[in-house]
Amino acid sequence: CEQVTRPIQKVGLYIPGGSAPLPSTVLMLGVPAKIAGCRKVVLCSPPPIADEILYVAKLCGIDEVYNVGGGQAVAAMAYGTKSVAKVDKIFGPGNAYVTEAKRQVSNDFRGAAIDMPAGPSEVLVIADETADPDFIAADLLSQAEHGPDSQVVLVTPSPIVADQVTDAVQRQLKALSRAD
Repeated sequence: CEQVTRPIQKVGLYIPGGSAPLPSTVLMLGVPAKIAGCRKVVLCSPPPIADEILYVAKLCGIDEVYNVGGGQAVAAMAYGTKSVAKVDKIFGPGNAYVTEAKRQVSNDFRGAAIDMPAGPSEVLVIADETADPDFIAADLLSQAEHGPDSQVVLVTPSPIVADQVTDAVQRQLKALSRAD
């Protein structure tokens, strides 16, 4: 009995676009695909694709980039089109429509495998008086920015820490372009 590890030959990366492009997602998905030895790595992102995403895709050696988003991108990668290559497995987060499309293509024997359904972003920070309120606020805001259904929670025994973090969140929000 032995274990044989082989790379997935063709993978698709779904990279959300919109008002908060996530070049970090390209890194988190593209680098492991290249290290694993995937023969072809395809990326889809909604138009217009942010320059940051294109730059990181080039750095990661992504083979093909397509200007398509949402469930349409998932279907295109899962089944292939005249212009979009069919892949064996699709990775990446997305909204409820992307998640549902991934679920559907993974349940169709002609479709593609998926990483896992992505849910809303969430974070729970447990902090006492030794924690830096600015760091806590940044951690909370980094998840809250993903959407209105994101859950961010601070648990602290200290009313002082709670007040300091509230002030830090308000201060940092003023500097963010996505304060809504």
